[in-house]
Amino acid sequence: QAEEKWDFVLVSDIHEAGSKKETKRKKFLDELSKKGFTIKKIEDKKLFYGVRAPKQIFQKYQWLLRNPDSKLQNPDAHRDIPVTTRIRIVNFILQNTVTSDLEKLHDLRKKRVFEAAFPLHEKEEVREFLKERWARWRDIFSQQPIEKIRCYFGEKVALYFAWLGWYTYLLGFAAVIGLLVFVAGITVFNSSQVSKEICEATNTIMCPLCDQKCPFWLLSDTCTYAKVTHMIDNEGTVLFAMCMAIWATVFLELWKRQRATVVTDWDLYRWDEEEEELAMELINNLQHEPQQYQHSYFRSTIILLLVLVMIAVLIGIAHGLVIYRVVATALFTQSDLEFLREQANTMAVMTGAVLHYITIVIMTKVNRRVALYLCELEKPRTFSQHENSFTIKIFTFQFFTNFSSLIYIAFFLGRINGHPGNYVRIAGRWRLEECHPSGCITDLFIQMAIIMLLKQTISNVMEYLIPWISHKLHKKWQRPKKRRVMLGEEEEAEDPCKRQWLSNYQLSEVNAFSLFDEFLEMVIQYSFTTIFVAAFPLAPLLAFCNNLFEIRLDAIKMMRLRRRIVPRKANDIGIWLQVLEAIGILAVIGNGLVIAITSDFIPMQVYKYTYSPCMMENSTGVDCSTGYINHSLSVFRIQDFEPHTKPGLAPTGLCCRYRDYRNADDYSYTVQFWHIFAARLAFLILFEHVALCVKLIAAWYVPDVPQSVKNKFRVRKHNNLRKEL
Repeated sequence: QAEEKWDFVLVSDIHEAGSKKETKRKKFLDELSKKGFTIKKIEDKKLFYGVRAPKQIFQKYQWLLRNPDSKLQNPDAHRDIPVTTRIRIVNFILQNTVTSDLEKLHDLRKKRVFEAAFPLHEKEEVREFLKERWARWRDIFSQQPIEKIRCYFGEKVALYFAWLGWYTYLLGFAAVIGLLVFVAGITVFNSSQVSKEICEATNTIMCPLCDQKCPFWLLSDTCTYAKVTHMIDNEGTVLFAMCMAIWATVFLELWKRQRATVVTDWDLYRWDEEEEELAMELINNLQHEPQQYQHSYFRSTIILLLVLVMIAVLIGIAHGLVIYRVVATALFTQSDLEFLREQANTMAVMTGAVLHYITIVIMTKVNRRVALYLCELEKPRTFSQHENSFTIKIFTFQFFTNFSSLIYIAFFLGRINGHPGNYVRIAGRWRLEECHPSGCITDLFIQMAIIMLLKQTISNVMEYLIPWISHKLHKKWQRPKKRRVMLGEEEEAEDPCKRQWLSNYQLSEVNAFSLFDEFLEMVIQYSFTTIFVAAFPLAPLLAFCNNLFEIRLDAIKMMRLRRRIVPRKANDIGIWLQVLEAIGILAVIGNGLVIAITSDFIPMQVYKYTYSPCMMENSTGVDCSTGYINHSLSVFRIQDFEPHTKPGLAPTGLCCRYRDYRNADDYSYTVQFWHIFAARLAFLILFEHVALCVKLIAAWYVPDVPQSVKNKFRVRKHNNLRKEL
């Protein structure tokens, strides 16, 4: 049985005898044979080559990378090497074996000489345990067996699931706080003074929302919208945004501690990736010369310019979404359906959000190709450097793809559209959108809710269904072959390896970036959960519910639907930690800007403490926000409309109102506008400095490495020195 265990399987089409492809295949297999590899061939509709490395390779690896502590005890001891290490070493040798034509396996796969190369899912105890106790929906609330995952998939995958489990666990606390803030907002649904004023404003006539045929409308018509806005936009939101800035820091600091504990148990805390890489190179080829570190300023400049061009394209797509919303609003307001006319703005926001989701799906594929192309131009020295470079580029592109439209809604919508009589227009025709009199934060709430729900439902369903359907179809196609064997139509007894190799081949393909995709998905979700959380307090709850399923979904995909991933050694989550720390800083900036600019929190506070009835004498018992809506609306004379506009029937009065702080005579900004502008700026500076100080204090207060880990290393050093003496 031990002899029948194979480290890797290579799959090839059956090529014509003497063909170029067959010659190349033979040369590659001959190179492996020279290195002492055992090769077994099985023919079906494809050619399968089982590959097993000789013991000497693993003994060299153990000797070169032996723990310096272990040689004190027994320098000649050879423990059984873990399966994950065997697969990793064999994969490295396969990828770096060069034929006489100076071609590697990667080149041969591009030329279709080999179709696939993968390690096998073995019927071993660890796999059965993981299938039964981890990769099942019923275990959704169970703790993950990280040590077993490490034994089967290697440290990199184990650290991903350890990180995802830790993130989900701490997300539970943020979800509870967010839910409490949202419920508190619902309790003030009907009691907000500002909402009451909007609902009672039956005589306040608002200016038309479009140029042609749009009617003047009453402010009281948007009563429900105003209530929803003040359910989201209240004092609790400010506290929650501050809490999430602190949470992001505490989460990362606690993860560093968790990671230190885990990798210390694995004896990898001070593992050196470069030493491992050099050892593998020498095992593969004793004459190998180490690659030198290189840096080209010219190449870096070209790549930077190309990255900036790509970012400009992504911002251009966001502008396209803005134009869609503007045109859609104009079309909806002229619709024959009364519902569309009344809810034109909301419908434009919702359909715009769906369109944004579609662009995210399409651009994710484009971004990947562009990032890979830029990495090839950069020519990184090692796979690890290649992965880091790719991570930074793809995350940058994905960030702009996901957030450009949200940034427009949060910080530009309703602020660059001009005013009645002097609107800013697209192509001189369509007016830019306006904010509702109660603020723009609901638009941001709707956009985030739709994108997060679609990403967490459609994307996850497709992520599971595609490999599942593919797996079922492959199994169905395989059945006739089995029947023929049972009927005895084939005289030869079937090779026991054949069924195993076929079943593994028919699983979905994995590549070097399969785990990367899972990380990227979670980091983008983390961005949604932290950066604009002030506008969407339910984001942590949605993320928490999604992650409970995501852990099991990823487990099922890896165990049942995909080929075995090549294990990789690691002692942290790599460059993703720096990405998460950058998101933490962006979260402070983003939430500060949302509260200062998007929310009505600052204008309301300025009104309360400067212009409200509370500032007058004998004002006891009066709500300080009384009169705020009237104060925040400016007056426009109907005769000042642009000549080419055709608003609906004019009201009995000569004026209409619009959201802004402008004088009624020359439409210049009022003193109140500058008061509010100064207050917004002051709050932004104060909020961000306080939040960043709290982050720094939290980072200092929670040590990265637990004292128990430091003590363990100290005791180990002490014992080794004592033994040497």
